[in-house]
Formats: sequence, structure tokens, C-alpha cells
Amino acid sequence: MASTEGFRGLTIGALADRTAMSKSGLFAHFKSKEQLQLDVIQHAAALYVDVVIRPALKAPRGEPRIRELFERKLGWIGAREWSLPGGCLFAAGSIELDDSDPGPVRQRLVEHQRDWLDTVRTVFSTGVAEGHFVADADPAQFAQEMEGITLAYQHASRLMADPDAELRARRAFERLVAAVKKS
Repeated sequence: MASTEGFRGLTIGALADRTAMSKSGLFAHFKSKEQLQLDVIQHAAALYVDVVIRPALKAPRGEPRIRELFERKLGWIGAREWSLPGGCLFAAGSIELDDSDPGPVRQRLVEHQRDWLDTVRTVFSTGVAEGHFVADADPAQFAQEMEGITLAYQHASRLMADPDAELRARRAFERLVAAVKKS
């Protein structure tokens, strides 16, 4: 529900309607709309680790691992068997909540995004240490640009229904890697 209707649409009442469960039973479990939203983010973050990060970390260190992170992120957004119906919950939530007053739901979303970018930076830094990328490459810049490519892919593929969205994302990623690859 959160991936298709947003966090504001994720309420105990809406969940009760969708699942044919009692509102009072769901309230007894979650205690509040905010806790429901926090639990959904936590569940999605655990799923993200299971389907994006852990499998990517099995790839060889350096460039192969950064490539696998990118591939798994595209899969998270796109129509893979494990992707959410509305695409990346974190991208959608970041747009929905970016100008919201700070609160626990927004803060948890920010923490997840920071953790993801930290993962990309760390994997990229390992690639530098392995000699796959130039020594003066900025891991934070690489992570931001890779995230920008995947956000543009989500927009182009899901909102714009651009049949070439994935091809363009892959070309952009190849240019990004080529710019930092050690010759």
C-alpha cells in the first residue's frame, strides 16, 4: 500500500479495509498510524537488504560489486519478481515527505537513504582500494550520481512509461563508471 498510495495514505483504517481485518485489532498491534508507517519502512528496509544489498555483496569486490548494486537497485525499482508494486518505496516516500516537518517517519526514511548511500560509498571505496577506480575519485560523488541515475530511471520508467528508460539508465551508469575507471 505504501509503495502505491504513499505514506499519507497508509493508515490503520485503510489497512483494515484492504486486509478485511478489524481496525481495533490493527490498532492494538500498531498503536498509531505513525508506528504503522515506521514498521512499514523497517520491513521495506529489511527486504531491501535481502534483495538488493546482500546479493550484491556476494559479487567480487570492486567494480563487479558496484555493478551488481546498480543492477539490484534497477530491479528494486523495476518489474522484477521481488519489486514492490509502486516501485521504490524510498524514492516515492522521499518525494512525499521531503518538505514535511521533521518527525519519526521522515527521519527513519532519511536514515535508510543515508545507510544506502553509505553502502554505495563503501563499496566504491573498496573498488578504489582494489585498483579498479582512480585514486582521487570521490566516493560520495559517485554514490550521489548513481542514486541520481536510479531516481531518473524510476521517474522515466514508472511515471513517463518510457520504453527506453532502462537503456538510458544503463548508458548513464556506463558513462559514470568510465569516468572513474582506472585505465
